[in-house]
Amino acid sequence: MPHVITQSCCSDGSCVYACPVNCIHPTPDEPGFATAEMLYIDPAACVDCGACVSACPVGAIAPDTKLEPKQLPFVELNAAYYPKREGKVPPTSKLAPVLEAPVVYPRGDGPLTVAIIGSGPAAMYAADELLTQKGVRVNVFEKLPTPYGLVRAGVAPDHQSTKQVTRLFDRIAGRREFRFFLNVEVGRHVSHAELLAHHHAVLYAVGAPNDRRLDIDGMGLPGTGTATELVAWINGHPEYTDLPVDLSHERVVIVGNGNVALDVARILTADPDALARTDISDHALAALRESRVQEVVIAARRGPAQSAFTLPELIGLTSTCDVVLDAADHELVVRDLSVTEDPLTRNKLEILTKLGDASAPIMRPRIRLAYRLTPRRVLGERRASGIEFVVTGTDEVRRIDAGLVLTSIGYRGKPIADLPFDESAAVVPNDGGRVIDADGRPVPGSYVAGWIKRGPTGFIGTNKSCAAETVRNLVADYNAGLLAAPNARASALEKLIRSRQPDVVDASGWKAIDAAEISRGGDDRPRDKFTTVADMLAAASTAPAPSMRERLLAGLRR
Repeated sequence: MPHVITQSCCSDGSCVYACPVNCIHPTPDEPGFATAEMLYIDPAACVDCGACVSACPVGAIAPDTKLEPKQLPFVELNAAYYPKREGKVPPTSKLAPVLEAPVVYPRGDGPLTVAIIGSGPAAMYAADELLTQKGVRVNVFEKLPTPYGLVRAGVAPDHQSTKQVTRLFDRIAGRREFRFFLNVEVGRHVSHAELLAHHHAVLYAVGAPNDRRLDIDGMGLPGTGTATELVAWINGHPEYTDLPVDLSHERVVIVGNGNVALDVARILTADPDALARTDISDHALAALRESRVQEVVIAARRGPAQSAFTLPELIGLTSTCDVVLDAADHELVVRDLSVTEDPLTRNKLEILTKLGDASAPIMRPRIRLAYRLTPRRVLGERRASGIEFVVTGTDEVRRIDAGLVLTSIGYRGKPIADLPFDESAAVVPNDGGRVIDADGRPVPGSYVAGWIKRGPTGFIGTNKSCAAETVRNLVADYNAGLLAAPNARASALEKLIRSRQPDVVDASGWKAIDAAEISRGGDDRPRDKFTTVADMLAAASTAPAPSMRERLLAGLRR
């Protein structure tokens, strides 16, 4: 009974190190790890011990006999990653090589103290890596009153298993040496220089918060936007609560066919009663109940073989939604399949060959994949009424009527005050996470991890190895005496922050928000989110005052 990795795989890699026979690949030290769409268990080598199940932070692994029907394609997908052995069982081996946590050598100026900016996966994995060492102190700063970044606001609400990684993050945040400064914006309430005065190092894990914009006429009209904005609206991000989303037309067009586009299309065509059992925001659920959308068209510039979505997401989509192609795109799929040798691409194309015909009557809301369409302009005068494409490589023009036109062509990092920025790559220039200036010299005490370090690539768990690399270099610099000691008393940090932002939310405030949301969800939903900062702060204010013992311990930590 081999175990199987399924759609919600986050590429964390914890399962790799838990496996006693090294049958999960690619491992973080293998070349294909950074670009792999998921990890895979070798069914011939798996010894059915279940160690990987408890190590996985998102519940993506199960015995093959306990899979749901929609997960069954992952049995073959895992096996297909490994070569055919003609019945021979591969030899087992020892545990996969584990990189040791960086050892911090104590100095006389107090414990290593690091400020981490951002609280998403890269930030939390960096904190986890730092706190493997005794005596290290980590302060995490986040501009929202709630932590965990895209896990909270960017993962589709019907992917609750993926959101389980927050349980790991909660355990990290619960350590004595960890402190939250939520609802605090670096660059507004406190500067980079001020943080360096209170820490040995400042590590930015702020992601890539901006959308890449499509520069065509009509973008910006009412009825246009981005898929990432819509996901934030669906998830109740307070900055997008009032996003104008008009679902009164029968069709939506999304330009770009990555996983985010699939997420949006799936939510817009889903049964609202099913979504009502998730943590979707109330305003989004109400709008979806009134929606008239019957078709979401996902349009791509290139052909089927170049589809940007991952195979696991395609399997998940086609097992839960009506997905169709028109006749011309079916022909493109068959043509690409006849000339494609890459196994992963062939798997995608084989699934696409089985999709329904777009000419069939629409019986329920559906998704249509469309290929070789280069956007030319958004149609409409006062608001979007459709979009005009050119068939890629030709002069043929096609128009698709739509009441909502969204783009989903990627993320982009934005400059950070007081740090260099590469406008072309939209990242902070760095060498293994060490921020470097125009001459390639390290910027003292400044580090990056996650998308602002490497660009918007990989998955939630990919940030683990990325953050670990940065932390190893940070600790090496500390041990080499390259990080200046803080020149302000540790106790002065909280006074400074509260003087600038009286509404700072600490760990107890976040726990109060978390508990209130879960309570509001009742028995039917994992949580009912607050969608305004005011409501979050009101919930945070109900947190009990710290006891005398807790205040004494806090004083010792400082």
